[in-house]
Amino acid sequence: MKSIKFLFTGLLMATLLFNCGGDKKKEEPEEKMTLGGSKTEEKKVDSNVAELVLVGDDMMKFNTNELKVKAGQKVKLTLRHKGKMDVNVMGHNFVLLNQGVDLMAFGTKAAIARDTKYIPADSKADIIVHTELIGGGQTTSIEFDAPAAGTYDFLCSFPGHYALMKGKFIVE
Repeated sequence: MKSIKFLFTGLLMATLLFNCGGDKKKEEPEEKMTLGGSKTEEKKVDSNVAELVLVGDDMMKFNTNELKVKAGQKVKLTLRHKGKMDVNVMGHNFVLLNQGVDLMAFGTKAAIARDTKYIPADSKADIIVHTELIGGGQTTSIEFDAPAAGTYDFLCSFPGHYALMKGKFIVE
């Protein structure tokens, strides 16, 4: 009977140790008190910089087809390729076109511009900004000033991708 009590007590202690210990506390955002006594989260984010993240995959899709910023705002755009395929098979980039540029005509011209990583050399006037071409698991970023208010097209210029990997860049 004593051995059963001892075994039961040991099991209870072990269970309590496993369930109560080892938890790591989640890091809480820094809080600061305002003059009125309320708490606010302290963020070290510059409101003049729009930080955008665009994600592409091996299924020739971006995670969004609409990006919004304010006119004249500094933009930091990060392009991530969450797929696994090589840049030569399933490369992705972000190309922001000037207003009035025919997306299909640009995409067709880009498809044969292999030597310039699918950015047509004679189309510099059509492009506001573009990222490098990346493959699966890679990330690239660019910084630029948002153009004038309006709606602009963006696309991936890798051959054939512009049909699915496109969207609107809205400047308010």
